Amino acid sequence: MEEHLSFIEQAISLAIEGVNKGNGGPFGAIVVKNGQIVGKGNNSVTSNNDPTAHAEVIAIRDACKTLGTFQLNGCVLYTSCEPCPMCLGAIYWARLDRVYYSATRHVASHHGFDDSLIYEEVARPINQRKIDFVQLAAENGIKPFSLWRQKEDKIKY
Repeated sequence: MEEHLSFIEQAISLAIEGVNKGNGGPFGAIVVKNGQIVGKGNNSVTSNNDPTAHAEVIAIRDACKTLGTFQLNGCVLYTSCEPCPMCLGAIYWARLDRVYYSATRHVASHHGFDDSLIYEEVARPINQRKIDFVQLAAENGIKPFSLWRQKEDKIKY
């Protein structure tokens, strides 16, 4: 348990460091494999003008680069706050084994980082969402998938 507390404190320190440097929101994350940090990130949404530059996403990207892989099986994410829906998706796509977090999404919401709209929107039928989703060229959209199925040297994920 002491090792986990050490890693979560490091994620929190990254969040504090990011706030002090003006990188973005108060979030930090690290990815650990076999007791070693292989990826780090803090929120840099505003400094990079990138709405996807969340701490967890940056830490996942860093870990993938370090390990030379696009899947993080055998890795654990430590994050200063419960991940948002986008980061949650990235966590599942990366196939991390476990996530440890400190603050809850409700604490984040209290401090101005409210993801409840996204959680609500994901649960709605596509035609009832606040942003219009309009399908175009459905027949042509199948072509890349057909090519993928036929490709013999593809790397499945």
